[in-house]
Amino acid sequence: MTITSLLVANRGEIAVRVLRTARALGLATVAVHSDPDENALHVRDADAAVRLPGAAPADTYLRGDLVIKAALAAGADAVHPGYGFLSENAAFAREVLAAGLTWIGPPPAAIEAMASKTRAKELMRAAGVPLLDPVDPATATAADLPLLLKAAAGGGGRGMRVVRDLAALKDELEAAAAEARSAFGDGEVFAEPYVERGRHVEVQVLADSHGTVWALGTRDCSLQRRHQKVIEEAPAPGLPEHLRTTLHEAAVAAARAVSYEGAGTVEFLLAADGRPYFLEMNTRLQVEHPVTEAVFGLDLVALQLRIAEGAALPLTPPPASGHAVEARLYAEDPARDWRPQTGVLHTLAVPGAVRVDTGFADGDPVGIHYDPMLAKVVAHAPTRAEAVRILATALAGARIHGLTTNRELLVRSLRHPEFTAGRPDTGFYERHLAELTADAPDADRTTALAALAAALAETAPGPDAPLAARLGGWRNLRSQPQTRRYTAGGAEGGTEYEVRYRPLDHPGVRVLAASPERVTLEVDGVRRVFHVKQNSNTAGVREIHVDSALGAHTLRPVPRFADPQTRTAPGSLLAPMPGTVVRVAEGLAPGSPVTAGQPLLWLEAMKMEHRILAPASGTLTALHAATGRQVEFGALLAVVQEEPQA
Repeated sequence: MTITSLLVANRGEIAVRVLRTARALGLATVAVHSDPDENALHVRDADAAVRLPGAAPADTYLRGDLVIKAALAAGADAVHPGYGFLSENAAFAREVLAAGLTWIGPPPAAIEAMASKTRAKELMRAAGVPLLDPVDPATATAADLPLLLKAAAGGGGRGMRVVRDLAALKDELEAAAAEARSAFGDGEVFAEPYVERGRHVEVQVLADSHGTVWALGTRDCSLQRRHQKVIEEAPAPGLPEHLRTTLHEAAVAAARAVSYEGAGTVEFLLAADGRPYFLEMNTRLQVEHPVTEAVFGLDLVALQLRIAEGAALPLTPPPASGHAVEARLYAEDPARDWRPQTGVLHTLAVPGAVRVDTGFADGDPVGIHYDPMLAKVVAHAPTRAEAVRILATALAGARIHGLTTNRELLVRSLRHPEFTAGRPDTGFYERHLAELTADAPDADRTTALAALAAALAETAPGPDAPLAARLGGWRNLRSQPQTRRYTAGGAEGGTEYEVRYRPLDHPGVRVLAASPERVTLEVDGVRRVFHVKQNSNTAGVREIHVDSALGAHTLRPVPRFADPQTRTAPGSLLAPMPGTVVRVAEGLAPGSPVTAGQPLLWLEAMKMEHRILAPASGTLTALHAATGRQVEFGALLAVVQEEPQA
């Protein structure tokens, strides 16, 4: 069959990426969108778009019937599911085919065979693929610890828990099952040994309907937060050739065992001793597929489409060349429990010879309903060291305004000695998060503040301005410096700094050129260029961004007078983000005793679950949260009265 028009049953960067290839192949394109995504980039990029009424994924992107209806209404003859949402839903794949549309993915039977991790492991055991032996939680002992609890129908880290204390196993099982049921509609959870300092290594497979199966090298995805990948690379560094061969053979065996067609990924866990264990097979395109595309010079989406049209692959894949590294740029604050951020992305500009896959353009809003990933940035070079250096430099020089992101964490991760030495493992952030999220060096920030002072001086009223403007309502001596105070160092709080400046007078710093948006300074004989940009964040707080090769600094003016609206009662727990209360601790009610650090309730936002903890030991005096309640940023959730100190 020949495809002429493609509907992408997804959103964000993967939808934009699939649309890009479809256009290059001469296909007409159709997007679908929820109400919050009405003006999203993937909608603007498509030839046609169909509304899926509502905001929640369950009402929109997860409604297979509405997606198929949209494809038929827009005249599409094929559906590409991207990743996430319906991409691994065998029933949806069957419905697409039953509607006379071409499904860009593996056969439904193959999806079904791999849909449950427990069933997939049984299948892989029969195929001779090495596995971790499961542990029955009902009979687990201290000798089995630590354990990893996983949702059978899961993905993206949802429904996963590490258990190190046998007394906590029951509660963690219930929490994992509840999260799995909420995310996937299936509360089945299983347990297996948790491999400390293991490596997450995967093999990209591509198979046609004529019996050819490619194993396209390896990828290392060990740097993860909350079991979700942050930095990926291809090939996986430091693997001996015999181990690469073993992984390739196991991946091909897994694909052949389910008569696979299209693009898929077989994931393995490597123990510290190098032994590989099968984790799962993802029957779809992976988020990290660009690193494989870069190394092999392929367009995997184009190959998916050609395979769906019945084309045969060459008997052998092209040779690999060089090394590629990808970093996922998230709107989140790693220093505050990876808290997702919402607001307007005012600027996203990444310099250098890198690939940027994104679903956003400057000025687009980042809402609460979906994953907080802003972009994937990919570097490819002849060697790993060069690729890592290019990616780190590009991210360090990027201008990203309007939202707190994990950019600084990514740069520091890429430059960390453990990573540059090619020794990544899944415990990396557990060991190094504090140092990777520490405040910026004072010297760099002081220089950035000097650039800000120069920019402020350029905007200050000159001697010919009206008297009121020159006085600014605050000073009557032009010889005295103007003074403003700013906070820097995170989305909340941070260090307070005072900036003093005089128009056309910058003692201690040589100003070579200055305008309100660009300043060139010479400090200690070194010339640097700084970009200055102002905007307001979601809360209406003015922010000033100072970007240079030294790094990025976001400064927020300190109000001259305290805002009485910011005062809250001691012990008040406020919603750190807009979201939905998905769970309240069992038996919790006003009058309940609580201990410091005790989880009181769970808030879900942007596909992640966040625990709200008791700030101190004492008594819960008020509870304003209930399961299923939607809350806004800053909403009062509960109040804890701290017990008096002895």
